[in-house]
Parts: sequence; C-alpha cells; structure tokens
Amino acid sequence: MMRPGAKQYVVARPLYSEDSFVEEHERVHRHRRTMLNHVKQYFTCDARRAKNAVLSLLPVIGWLKIYQVKEWLLSDIVSGVSTGLVAVLQGLAYCLLASLPPWYGLFSAFFPVIIYFFLGTSRHISVGPFPVLCLMIGSVVTRLVPDEGPAYNITGFDGLTMDEQRVLVASSVTFLAGIMQLAMGIMQVGFVVMYLSDTLVSGFTTAAAIHILVSQLKFVLGLEVRGISGPLSIIYTLEIIFNKITSTNVCDVVISLVIMVVVFIVKELNERFKSKLPVPIPIEVIMTVIACGVSYAFDFKTRYGIDVVGHIPKGYEPPMAPNLHIFQETAVEAFPMAIVGFAVAFSVAKVYSVKHDYTIDGNQELIAFGVGNIFGASFKSFAASTALSRSAVQESTGGKTQIAGLLSALIVMIVTLAIGFLLEPLPKSVLGAVVIVNLKGMLMQFREIPYLWRRDKPDCVVWLGTCIASILLGLDLGLAAGLGVELLSVVLRAQFPRCSVLANIRGTDIYKDRKDYIDIYEPEGVKIFRIPSPIFFANIEFFRNKLVESIGFNPLRVLRKRNKALRMIRRLLKTGDLQWTLKGLYSSCGTIKESEDKSTMEELDQPTDFKDLPARINWNAKLPANIIVPRVDIHSLILDFAAVSFLDISALKGLKTLLKELIRVEVEVFIVACDPYILEKLHHCCFFDDEVQPSIFFLTLHDAMLHILEKHPESEEKRSNYDKIMTTVTVSYPGGGLRSRDRNALDPETRF
Repeated sequence: MMRPGAKQYVVARPLYSEDSFVEEHERVHRHRRTMLNHVKQYFTCDARRAKNAVLSLLPVIGWLKIYQVKEWLLSDIVSGVSTGLVAVLQGLAYCLLASLPPWYGLFSAFFPVIIYFFLGTSRHISVGPFPVLCLMIGSVVTRLVPDEGPAYNITGFDGLTMDEQRVLVASSVTFLAGIMQLAMGIMQVGFVVMYLSDTLVSGFTTAAAIHILVSQLKFVLGLEVRGISGPLSIIYTLEIIFNKITSTNVCDVVISLVIMVVVFIVKELNERFKSKLPVPIPIEVIMTVIACGVSYAFDFKTRYGIDVVGHIPKGYEPPMAPNLHIFQETAVEAFPMAIVGFAVAFSVAKVYSVKHDYTIDGNQELIAFGVGNIFGASFKSFAASTALSRSAVQESTGGKTQIAGLLSALIVMIVTLAIGFLLEPLPKSVLGAVVIVNLKGMLMQFREIPYLWRRDKPDCVVWLGTCIASILLGLDLGLAAGLGVELLSVVLRAQFPRCSVLANIRGTDIYKDRKDYIDIYEPEGVKIFRIPSPIFFANIEFFRNKLVESIGFNPLRVLRKRNKALRMIRRLLKTGDLQWTLKGLYSSCGTIKESEDKSTMEELDQPTDFKDLPARINWNAKLPANIIVPRVDIHSLILDFAAVSFLDISALKGLKTLLKELIRVEVEVFIVACDPYILEKLHHCCFFDDEVQPSIFFLTLHDAMLHILEKHPESEEKRSNYDKIMTTVTVSYPGGGLRSRDRNALDPETRF
C-alpha cells in the first residue's frame, strides 16, 4: 500500500519461511514435459506445422506477400545496381586474399546471393565475399598448394594446373564449411554464435585486418612474395617483403597511393554528408574504371611491368564435385570458417533487423549460408558471408528487401557473361589499394582497448589475447585461443566471485555490502553472507574459504577442538582433577597436564555430546587450566542465495558438509531467496536430514533477520542507541495479529 503524498510503501504480512509460505499459498501444479514428449512433438506433423515449416524454410514467401511495389521497387533497383557495382570490385579484390584468380570472386558474389534470396531471413545484408573468410581460405590454399615447392599429395590433383588445384581446394573447403553450417542449422544450434562475444569478434577481426594489410603489401609494392601459412606466417611474410623492398615497382606504389588517398577522402565525405547525398558516391567503382582506362591507354603492363588482372573467361564453368581427400585435410580449418562466416553475417543482420523492426532466425540463417556455400562451391565459388561496407551500401542506398541483392547478382552476372574483358587491364595494385582502404573500420577497433581497460579489464584481456593470438598463430588457431581465453575469463569470474558481508541500512528492510555504506546496523551475533554466483565444483572450496574468512573461525577446527576438550573434561571429572560447581567447571589442582588424545578424526567431527554431563558447557566462557577452545562470536548466519542460479552435486555435498559443521558448533544457519528449482533439487537429492532441515530456508533476507531477532532478543537489546536503529515495516504473525518488538511499546512496529 502506498502512503498518500509520499514515496513510501507500507507492508503488513506474516513472517515467512519457505515452508510456511508454501503452506499458506497453494502452488500451481505444472506438468513437466519429458524428453520423450519433446521428441514426439518435434516429429508430429499437421497442416499448421507443415505450413509454418515451409514459411520458415522459405522466408521469401513471407516478405513477398507484404512487398509494396510502388514504394519499394525503385529503391531496391537503385540499391541493387549500386551494390552490384561494389560487389564486382570487391569480388575481384577479395579473391586475391584467397590466393585465387580474380574472376572466381565474381562467382562468390553471384551463386550464394541467389540462394540467400530464397532462404535468408535478413532483408538488408549483402551476401558475398568477406575479407576475413577469404584470408582464412587463402591460408588453406597456400598450405596445400604452395607458391614454391610441390603441392600436397592429394587424390585428384593429377593433371591440374596450380590455379586449378587451388580452385579445387577453395571450393572443397567451402563445400565442407557449408555442410557444417547446414548441419548446425538443421540441429537448431544457431545459439553457438552467442559464445563469440562482441569483444572476441572485435579482437579477431582487428587481427584479420592486420593479416589482410600485410597480404596486400605485395600487390601495392609490386613484389613477388610467396604465400605462407601457419603460425608466425605474418612475421615471415614481412621478412620477405623487407628483404625485397629494393625491388619495389614505383608505378604500382604511385597508383596505390593515389587510389587510397582519393578513395579515403571521398569515403569520408560520403560519411560526413550522408544525410544530404541521395546515394553515396561509388568512388571505388569510379577509380577502378579510371585506372582501367589509364592502364589500357598507356599499356602499364608492358611499359612498367605491373601485374594486371589479365584474361577473364566469359561465362560460368560447369559444376564440380568436391574432393573428399581435401575434406580430410581441411576439416579443422573448415569449422572456424563456418562459425566466423555465420557469426559476422548474423551480427550485421541483427543490427539491421533491429533498425528496421523485423525478426531474423539464427538457425534459418545457418541453413541459408550452408546451402548457399554448398551450391556455390559446386560452381567453383568460395565461402560467402557479408562484407560490412557492401551491406552498408545496400542499406544506405534505400534497399528494402533482398530484391536489391538479387539485382546486385544480376549486375555481377552481366559482368561475368558480357563485359568482364573490360577489366583485364586493371592493375592488381588498384585492387590491393581498395582492400586496404576498406580496412579502416576494422583497424579503428584498436580504439576500443583504452575503453575496455577502463570499463572491464577481463574483457580487455579477451580482446588483446584474441588479437595477439590471431596475429601470431593464424586466424584459425587464434580464434580457438581467443575462445579459450574468453571461456577461461567466464570460468574465473564464476570461480572467484566477489562475495560480501551485508548489513542492514538503518530504518529500512534493505541490506547492502557493509563496506559501501556508513549508516548501517549489524545485530550482535548475526552475519549475513552473500554469494553472487552459481555454486559448483570449481568454486565450492573458494566459497567455503571466503565464508570462513568472513565469520572469523573455521567451524571444523572449532568442532574438533571442542570434542577434544569435551573428552579431556570427562576424563578429568572422573579423576577428580575437575569439579562441577554452580558457577561452572573448577580445577582443583591448578594446571593440568595434557595427555595424548587417541581419538580419530571421524570421532572428532561428530556433534558434541553433553548427555553424561550435569549441564552444557559455555564454550565462550573461560575454561579451567589449559583447556583452550576458539571463541565463536556469532549465533546466527544468513546465506543470501538470491544470485545463486544452480548447484551441482559436488557443491551440494560441500554445502551440506559446511552447514553441518556450523550447526554442530551451535551456529544457526538460514538460507534466503533460494531459487525454487534449487530447493526442489535439494529435496530430490535427499539434502535434508535431522541436522539440516527445510525450516532453515526463508523467503527474504528480512524475514530471516526478524526470525533471528525473535529468537535472540538480546542481539538488539545490547545496542545503546536502540531508538536510532529501527525500521517501519509492520510485521504480523499467523494467528497472532500484529506483534510489536518495540520494548518501549511506542507503536505496533518492528524496530530494528
């Protein structure tokens, strides 16, 4: 109930333990489905499920039904033409990263796009070559078919030229990556991309940009550098480039610098004035056309010895089956390709889906890219994903649906079938320069390092670890290493959480870390310990150590000391060296010589037994002679389980052992805010017995605290400034109406 005119609320309710709450409030019985139920439902088919399955597998049907021809068609045409021109250029340029003849990049900008038109769920991404994937393919290609020396002994290489062997390797590894993507999509495991955090992907793509930059230096400088793959390949490549730096082709350098400067400036202008420009200036296409014309007019190839694209065959090549032997050699590299290709495309698609308010399906995206790569590889294309710059062009030029993508594929097809010969005099240094300029976005990710270091140091370590590992070890091993660092950081955060001791904020029912606030109240003899993570086999010992550190004693050590002392007291009472008086134990002979205790650890770990003694021993009082037992200054311990999401069997056993040790040294333990499913698991695992009972579980922290103060009123009576430490939460007890804990009977409120 809200008090009128004040931002306060007043609650009048019973004090609840978990048991009393369940007794008073009936729960809804829910039927839990078994694995068999899920399997039956998955394979059950009716008309509705069949229709949904078709719409799911062919998303094109869904958006074609709502396609607004008058409003969207013109925008899609403009976007498709603009994207197609960029796709042609990037297809040629990125193909150099894959160590393949340039025209094969046109195949990758065509076949996967056709498949994605029918199967993809994103309406705005542009499918085709992606530089990071091209580089990963290039490392596999140069490993199996090196520039110098014999190729791997692969069945099917006989009678093929080097370029044909490389195309076979690229298409086969693409086919295998497509199979993996398709299998993951069918098995509904699209969630795997969630394990690639934004930090990891940022570090990985930054390292890939470094690799791409180094790989393009040979084209920009006009040098012949053999392809190197494997760990430290970037170091060896730079060594070769520096050794041959005196052989640099000046014409290539000048062309590259001019292209990079002009493209960079115009792209910056596009970004600055994007709100005023109807369509971004396609500066890469313009500079490519100019470079082609100048190269042809002045015969750069003959006069200056620069390397050009050369002959581009017309048309498409017949389909080709993948090589199974290559599957065996490249399976390890194909899996990270499948993951990276999907992760990048899904991340970009998610951005545009949020911006334009529609949903995408991760599993369907896996199926779309899997089928696209399988189909494309059959026609000698290589792995496709989405390039950020190309997708930005498709979206910023007004693209509404994948009809723009289909039209971009049409532009690529026209170039492949009819006008590809016009690009034959294009210098490769132009393509290299275009690739380097487009790396700006990925290289600028270095600016994230200071931000991450200030905000989240473990994330910064993941970024740096992934980036450095990917640079030095290669992209495939680097991705694996980065994933390992990321998972290790998650494990360490869960294994070593920031546990804390809580205290009451005076005048409220709120409990916060005692180190963070000044005006707090801690009842004498009560400790509140918060565990901010799941408890499992890896952190149960850490949890125990932190708890022992917080309460100030080791319950097992105290229990053993008490049992040893109790055995000594019994023995001395029998010999008459100790006497029991009304004031307690009294030693009649001064210092008592300590004899060797032959008790086993199992015996010392049992609960203390006072049944043959006249009264219980006050262990915190001064004991006679040289009998010393550590003090226990608390009588109640509250464990806040609000942030504990699960317990495994190892943690369950460790927790029960710890609770028994505390109970046996006369410390009452209460667990609050426990998840119902954890409580249910404790019942199923026979967690409770005569010592550890369900009654120790309370609904909230304040319920447990009020229960403790009811049982131990001395905990608050000893406070001299009692009137300053109260809360205005009204508490009633079942069957007893309102009960006041106010010793001065000021009002029916619990003061605390």
